[in-house]
Amino acid sequence: MVYTAIMGYGTIGSGVFEVLRENRAEIAAAAGQELEVKYVLDLRDFPGDPAEEKLVHDVSVIVNDPEVRIVVETMGGLNPAYPFVKACLEAGKHVATSNKALVAAYGTELLAVAKEHHVNFMFEASTGGGIPIIRTLYRSLAGERISGITGILNGTTNYILTKMDRDGEDFCQALREAQKLGYAEKDPTADVEGHDTCRKLAILMAMITGKEVDYQEIYTEGITKVQAGDFLYARALGRAIKLVGSASLCEGRLSAWVVPMMVKAENPLCGVGDVFNAILLESNMLGTSMYYGSGAGKLPTASAVAADMIEAAAHLDEHVPFGWSSEKLSVQPAEDNVCRYFLRVAGRPEACSGILESCLGNCESVTAAEVAGPELAVMTAAMREGDFRKAEKKLEAELSAAGCRIVQILRAE
Repeated sequence: MVYTAIMGYGTIGSGVFEVLRENRAEIAAAAGQELEVKYVLDLRDFPGDPAEEKLVHDVSVIVNDPEVRIVVETMGGLNPAYPFVKACLEAGKHVATSNKALVAAYGTELLAVAKEHHVNFMFEASTGGGIPIIRTLYRSLAGERISGITGILNGTTNYILTKMDRDGEDFCQALREAQKLGYAEKDPTADVEGHDTCRKLAILMAMITGKEVDYQEIYTEGITKVQAGDFLYARALGRAIKLVGSASLCEGRLSAWVVPMMVKAENPLCGVGDVFNAILLESNMLGTSMYYGSGAGKLPTASAVAADMIEAAAHLDEHVPFGWSSEKLSVQPAEDNVCRYFLRVAGRPEACSGILESCLGNCESVTAAEVAGPELAVMTAAMREGDFRKAEKKLEAELSAAGCRIVQILRAE
């Protein structure tokens, strides 16, 4: 029997406890021995809960107990998660976490600490919820040269955008519903501003390249400015609006960004709805492959944590080569990224069209019968982000002088 501990008994932590109880026999068979939760760490008490008798309030109980070999961190955030996880690794305990903020900020250091102490720091549940993408990268695709990744990596934002698209809701309405269903936190900033997707993208690229990728270098936009009317135009174009994290490698240069994107119908990501996530990989032998599953929710994420616990139990006395080194891979400026741009301009079309063409070149006109009010929508040809930003400044000034204004700008394939 292997004794374990869970730090943080919120949604995911209680989910891990439930998975270990419900699938006890299957987990024991896979791990080669039973996994028994000895402690559950939380500041709160849970009267009548199945974990009540295992509750402790002092992390030192876990750190100083030599019987505990595997620790799960599901507290979220950086403090006290970071010092608690580091202390457990230094005490010779394997750690599995679902905390993408922790992995993105301190993953390089914690991987090194784990190696030094001959244990493992594992984080399958930190990216893609229940999608086993981390293990796929370092095992199933170990012989591949991966050149790019594009994905829907946040279930909360995907649910909101799906509601706006299907039901015509505005952003605030869809967010409230996501919060009511437990898909969005009371403070949804990390999700809706794209920070969560950004961290996951950095983790995945670090796994792919074997080098540290600083998430703070990745250009990131969220979905708070996406409007209900944008979906009418997207539908007219046969597209869907998704928050996309995208990164590519070319001659050792990493390009990456997180932005709301108008995705073409033929792109597999176009049909990914609700809280589901999907990840597209481009590799030199396999070609394009897609990994799809639930990106949010208690049990899917807990299942991924349990998979890490099983692997740790199978390697109790050895360190598994895994993760990335301290060598840093810099992210190139977003100005070099290339895409098309969708613009909505409020004002008399006859006053706007010539200005748009003068500033942006030949544009494709886009019409959506349901849109009320005088406005013009266009799609540009593919252009560099840096070139578009320069043109945008000139465009805003000339439109303003003509009594028009930009309502929306979205990137598009």
